[in-house]
Amino acid sequence: MSTGFLAVDSGGSGLRAVVGAVGDGGHGGDCGHGPLGRRVTRDPVRTGAHGIDPGHLLGQLLPMARALTAESGVTRIDTVVVGAAGLATLGDALRAELPGALARELGVRTVALVADAVTAYVGALGPRAGAVVAAGTGLIAVGTDLTRWRRADGWGHLLGDCGGGAWIGRAGLEAALRAHDGREDGSAPLLARAEERFGPAAGLPAQVYPRPDRPAVLASFAPEVAACAATDPVAAEILGAAARHLADSAAAVCPAAGEPLVAVTGGLTRLGDPLLVPLEDELAKRLPQARWTAAEGDPLDGSVRLATDLATGSFTLPGDDRMLWVTTAPNG
Repeated sequence: MSTGFLAVDSGGSGLRAVVGAVGDGGHGGDCGHGPLGRRVTRDPVRTGAHGIDPGHLLGQLLPMARALTAESGVTRIDTVVVGAAGLATLGDALRAELPGALARELGVRTVALVADAVTAYVGALGPRAGAVVAAGTGLIAVGTDLTRWRRADGWGHLLGDCGGGAWIGRAGLEAALRAHDGREDGSAPLLARAEERFGPAAGLPAQVYPRPDRPAVLASFAPEVAACAATDPVAAEILGAAARHLADSAAAVCPAAGEPLVAVTGGLTRLGDPLLVPLEDELAKRLPQARWTAAEGDPLDGSVRLATDLATGSFTLPGDDRMLWVTTAPNG
């Protein structure tokens, strides 16, 4: 083995990295014959006043890269793709510092910094026109007609992420508290589940507001909403509203021409039929020209696909200063 690539997924649960060899013919998560090496950390990259912290990312990534090359037989990493949550709005410091640092430390020539929504897109659909809704704790939709990228939502749990896990969980807890107060449109089943999970309803604000991981706490209640949906009309309506939000975001970014593909990826799909059945109906109404398809892979698979295509000269997707930024050092 000689020249290889490093593909990275940086998100709320830490870093995942895969090393592969150029010319192994693979794509997706399997690099042809399977990843040559894989590493995971559980420490999410910090953000601060200047956005995503390049030093903290490099402090984790460089030891991973060196360990991966040592065990895989790859003697030099030429291409690195980093898919990062928050890159579009918090990635200026990464763009300024990462390419130079990777060139100095690892001899890397080509660096791609990619929004995690785009790596989710590429993992789900590959280099094909369409739209992908990445739905987990938050929610963002990305689409392309293969000439430019479009995004919708992804504004965080206070200003958006409509229909995502935190949104569903918050709506379920609001319905529980309405039942506790005796207000209209409350849900006794959701109140019972909220008290089982968090304790007495009167103490719920103290369980949520002080937490630095509020979105994750709210999203943890989304499966309880789904579990009640079959017999509780309030829970069913929450998931119906979430499905409408997901379809709205997909419609905002989906190409109008041709027969684009639409996929939904992320942890929210594990809610199953209570969300996916109304979502399929909403997508059919909003995007009759599109074809809903299962996601082929996840964001790390997307990073691997991008790294493979860049390393082999088969990269075809449009660039974007905020969402898919590629820089290559000159030879010599």
